[in-house]
Amino acid sequence: MENKGPYYITTAIAYTSGKPHIGNSYEIVLADSIARFKRKEGYDVFFQTGTDEHGQKIELKAQEAGITPKEFVDQVAGEIKGVCDCLNTSYDKFIRTTDDYHERQVQKIFKRLYEQGDIYKGAYEGMYCTPCESFWTESQLKDGKCPDCGREVKPAKEEAYFFKMSKYADRLIDYINTHPEFIQPVSRKNEMMNNFLLPGLQDLCVSRTSFKWGIPVDFDEKHVVYVWLDALSNYITGIGYDADGNSSEQYKKYWPADLHLIGKDIVRFHTIYWPIFLMALGEPLPKQVFGHPWLLSGDGKMSKSIGNVLYADDLVNFFGVDAVRYFLIHEMPYENDGSISWNLMTERINTDLANVLGNLVNRTISMSNKYFDGIVENRGVKEEVDDDLIAVATSTYGRVLDKMKELRVADAITEIFNLFKRCNKYIDETAPWVLVKDEAKKDRLATVLYNLTEGILMGASLLEPFLPDTAAKISAQLNAPLRDFDTLGEFGRYPDKNKVTAEPKALFARLDIKDVLAEAERIAAIQKAEVAAESGETNAETEEADGIDIEPKATISYDDFAKLQFQVGEILSCEEVKKSRKLLCSQVKVGSKVLQIVSGIKSSYSAEEMVGKKVMVLTNLAPATLAGIESQGMLLCAEDQEGKLSLLIPEKDMPNGAEIC
Repeated sequence: MENKGPYYITTAIAYTSGKPHIGNSYEIVLADSIARFKRKEGYDVFFQTGTDEHGQKIELKAQEAGITPKEFVDQVAGEIKGVCDCLNTSYDKFIRTTDDYHERQVQKIFKRLYEQGDIYKGAYEGMYCTPCESFWTESQLKDGKCPDCGREVKPAKEEAYFFKMSKYADRLIDYINTHPEFIQPVSRKNEMMNNFLLPGLQDLCVSRTSFKWGIPVDFDEKHVVYVWLDALSNYITGIGYDADGNSSEQYKKYWPADLHLIGKDIVRFHTIYWPIFLMALGEPLPKQVFGHPWLLSGDGKMSKSIGNVLYADDLVNFFGVDAVRYFLIHEMPYENDGSISWNLMTERINTDLANVLGNLVNRTISMSNKYFDGIVENRGVKEEVDDDLIAVATSTYGRVLDKMKELRVADAITEIFNLFKRCNKYIDETAPWVLVKDEAKKDRLATVLYNLTEGILMGASLLEPFLPDTAAKISAQLNAPLRDFDTLGEFGRYPDKNKVTAEPKALFARLDIKDVLAEAERIAAIQKAEVAAESGETNAETEEADGIDIEPKATISYDDFAKLQFQVGEILSCEEVKKSRKLLCSQVKVGSKVLQIVSGIKSSYSAEEMVGKKVMVLTNLAPATLAGIESQGMLLCAEDQEGKLSLLIPEKDMPNGAEIC
C-alpha cells in the first residue's frame, strides 16, 4: 500500500489521582481505532498517550496514603497503563510527566517564555478548586462553586508567575476563523469563541508556591510549574521537542499533530491555552482538536459506595476485550453523551456480536464443511440477487472511509455491520439448505457460499482496526489473510478452492442476563467492601433512646442469604498497614486455612488488641486489594452513631471454622 506520510495522534494524558473508570477508558479505545485505521490506510502513524502526574491533588492523596508523591504516581500510572494494555491498544509511546526529559524541557520552555516577556511574576487572589487545580473569579463561579466540576472552592492568595494570554488572543481568534476544521465538533468551537475568547482572556497563572509536587522553576525554585503548561507540553516533548532549537528528527517528522483527541471538559485548555503557548514558542498549531462526549453509567453517577463504578479490566474479564471495544466505539454518539450498563452491554453483545456477526461466520463455514468438505469455490453461477450483495460489499469501504474522515467512528462501525447484516439477508434470499436438495443446483450453491465467504472476509478486513482480535479469528477460520484497504473495491479476491477451518469456533457466546447481573452484584459488593474497609463508615444515622435506626436495604430471599458463607475465625497476628491511617492487616485462622484480611478498624482497635480474638468472618467474599495488600475476606463489626466499631464475637467458645448460620 502507498505510504501516505506521517500521522500523529494523541489522547489527553490521564491524571494519576486514581484508577480510571470505563468512561475515562473510552478515549484510548477511540484513539486506537483511529490509529489502526490510519495505519491500514497507509499512514506512518505515531500514537501517544500517557499520564499527568503533578499537582496539589496528588500531593494530598499521597499524604493520605502515607507514601511519597512519586510512589503514589508510580502505582497509579501502572494501573492506567494496565488499562490501556488490557483494552489491546496499540500506542507507540506512553509518556509520563515525571519522565526526566519531559521535566527538563518544561523548565526550558518556562524559562524561554519568561525571558521573552510572555511570563511575568505577580500575585494571584481568587477562588481555587483543588480537584480541577484552577483559579476562578467570583463572577466565573456557578452558584458559588467551580464552573467546571461543581465542587466547593476556597479563597486563595499566593505569589505566582502569569502568562500574557491577551497578547495572543486576537491571533488565535483569527486562526480559528480561518481554520474551521481546527476545533471539532463545531459546537465546541462556538463554545470556546463565545464563552472565552470573544469576552476577553485573562492572564493565566502558570506557577504555584502552595505545594511542592511539580516541576521546579529552575530560576525561582520556591515555584513549581503549574499543571497546564506542564501537562500540555507532553505532546511535543514526547516526540523530541527541544526549546533550545535542537529538536529531534522525529519531532520534525510528526509535528504538528494531526489530531488531539480529548474529552469535552478540557477543550478550553487544548484550544485556547495550548495554541497560545505554541504561538509564543513559534511552533505550528495542531491540525485538529476533537472534543468527544462522555460515556456515562446509568444515570451518570459512578460511586464505589453505590457499587456502580465500571472498570475496563472487570468488563474485559467478563465480556472479553473486543466485546468491550465494540460497545465503547458503537454506543458513543458524535456529540452527545453515551450510556453504559451491564444490561446494555449484554443486549448489544447478544444482538450484534453473537447473532449478526458470530452466527453469520459460523453458519457460513459450517455449510461449506457440510456441503463441500470445506472447499470454497466460485463456480460462476451468478443470479440477480448477487448484485446487491456485491454492491454493498464493494462500497462499504468508501462509506466507512467517509465516516472516519469526519471522526464519526460509531457510524463507521455501523456501516461494517450493515455489510454483515446484508450477508445474513443473502443467506435467507438464496436458501442454501434448499439448493443442496437439487443436484443440478450444486454449482449455484457453491457460488453462494463463495460470495458469502468473500463478503465476510471484506467485512472482517474493515473490522480489524476496531476489533483486531475478532478480525484475526475470522481470518484464521476462513484460512485467508485480511485484505488491504486498497483492494476492497473489488469482489472475488478470496482464493478460489481454498479450504476453511474444519471446526468453526463461536466468536461470541450469547449471554444469560442472570449470569451478567450476578457478576454485576459481585463487583458491586467488592466495591462497597473496599469503601467500608477504607472508611469504616456505615449507614448508621440517628440514635434513639433504645438504639439506632439505619436506612433499610432491599428485602432479600433466603437463597440470597445462603450464598454468603460466615465462619468463626481466630486472629493469629495483626499489624498496621503503613500506607493507611485506618487499616489493620490480620492473619485469621478459619478451619485449616489462614486468611489475610484487611479491615478499616484502626480507630477502634490496636493491632495488639486484635490478636487472639475469636471473630465472625465472611469467608467467600472475592479478594480485593486495599492499599496494595490483598484482603481475602471481611471481619463483621457493629458501628455506633459516632463511628466506633465493635467486632462481632461468638457468645460461647466455638472452634475456628465453625459455620455461622
